[in-house]
Amino acid sequence: MDTASASPSTNSARMEDDEESLGLPSGTMMECAPCRWLNEKRGSRKLVLVVVSVALFLDNMLFTVVVPIIPSFLYQKEHKNGNASVALMSASSASKNSFSSIYSFYDNATILSDHNKTKNDSCNKESSVLQEENVQIGLLFASKAILQLLVNPIVGLITNRFGFDMPMFCGFIILFLSTLLFAFSGSYTLLLVARSLQGVGSSFSTVAGLGMLASVYTDDYERGQAMGFALGGLALGVLTGAPFGSVMYEFVGKASPFLVLAVLSLLDGALQLCILRPAKFSAESIPPTPYLKLLSDPYIIVAAGALSIANMAIGVMEPTLPIWMMETMCSPDWQLGMAFLPASISYLLCTNLFGTLAHKMGRWLCTLVGMIIVGVSLLCVPLAGSIYGLIGPNAGIGIALGMVDASIMPIMGHLVDLRHTSVYGGIYAISDIALCMGYAVGPSMGGGIAKVIGFPWLMVITGLMNIVYAPLCLFLRSPPAREEKMAILAQECPMETKTYMAQSNSLDLPLSDHSSEEDISVPKNRTKRIPH
Repeated sequence: MDTASASPSTNSARMEDDEESLGLPSGTMMECAPCRWLNEKRGSRKLVLVVVSVALFLDNMLFTVVVPIIPSFLYQKEHKNGNASVALMSASSASKNSFSSIYSFYDNATILSDHNKTKNDSCNKESSVLQEENVQIGLLFASKAILQLLVNPIVGLITNRFGFDMPMFCGFIILFLSTLLFAFSGSYTLLLVARSLQGVGSSFSTVAGLGMLASVYTDDYERGQAMGFALGGLALGVLTGAPFGSVMYEFVGKASPFLVLAVLSLLDGALQLCILRPAKFSAESIPPTPYLKLLSDPYIIVAAGALSIANMAIGVMEPTLPIWMMETMCSPDWQLGMAFLPASISYLLCTNLFGTLAHKMGRWLCTLVGMIIVGVSLLCVPLAGSIYGLIGPNAGIGIALGMVDASIMPIMGHLVDLRHTSVYGGIYAISDIALCMGYAVGPSMGGGIAKVIGFPWLMVITGLMNIVYAPLCLFLRSPPAREEKMAILAQECPMETKTYMAQSNSLDLPLSDHSSEEDISVPKNRTKRIPH
């Protein structure tokens, strides 16, 4: 139920609280019509969904905007003065171009042949240098996921204690600082600090945002739709980040895309101040399930493993695919980001599509098929001879990841409702940890593997991992409820215990005097867990 439909007395009390927290004279917000409208709309489920989607959009746009920029920027910075042979070949090539323009009508074939040979030699020379960049860039990209992985459990505890609004706003502040640091970083060390700082901010935004959605959308079907919409914001950030970064870097400069993102981040902060209540703390009314108990649940482990291994596909490709393209295709800077465009578009479409469709076809089946498609698509990536040959495999990866992500996120919330206490900070911290595992292990190990055995074998190994793991998703088909949860669910909806939906018609009924604390834990959380 949206808080927009709250009683006038409740809205008045909230206005008084807001006036007190902002230091305004009593009655100020009552006299201001826009303020009164804003206060009535605060806490609306739809507006909360918009806030979370925008936060995920900006986080992932910053996440991918660096993908085409960093390899080229570091190469130009570290080797522009150190690779004399490449510079000599470039000068030789330039002189031959001038000679060709004057004397080409005498021996045009010879001149063109020599020019092409020089260009190929230069590309091969650059490829030997680019191989050394694989490990360095892989560690840089992985640093964000590593820090996010370490901070996620802490953020989960913070959300359980203080609610979701304040951590969301902290995430905005940290991401804004990270964006500015990216814009003005001129060394590998500063870029590494900026990327690591982004991981801390992403942890606050993602865990708090997904937990907030799970708490206000308690029905399983509606929760799937909301998660799909929020992941659509994430996908839109992934979609626009890499192409936007490559074009801006090529034609404007390194700092330009980050300054644009900094301005957008400020607008996001203003939106959060209007809709959320960062100064208000709302602790959980029931104790959350401990992390160790959640991590000992085999169904949660299977779901987290699927999420991690599937997203490892993008994790290994982000640092290695641009370098492979520069090595084998001599691709210009703007193409390095455009190569990810098919995956981003298909991911954007499929997260929204399968947010609803996965509920009908079975989320376990959607995840299983998605992982198989990821594996097959990865096997096809090394077959590409140009950027156009990457369109099909990358689009397949985007479709498959949309299927997996749109299915696993609601499954996590459903597993907690079914088998544990319905407090969502911990489970979405674990979900984000699983996601970060893919983006940490992928770049950090992928760069080294690509250097030792080559990029094609890296794709083969990652693809086979997805195909082999996919059958484990069968265990998610009908996970059983815990015995104590079965008793609670039988009281709430006795005809739907097996296919439990987090919705109950008995929530508005008064509790009997003999109800135990355990018996009322789930319905109590249902009615109260709106983050305002």
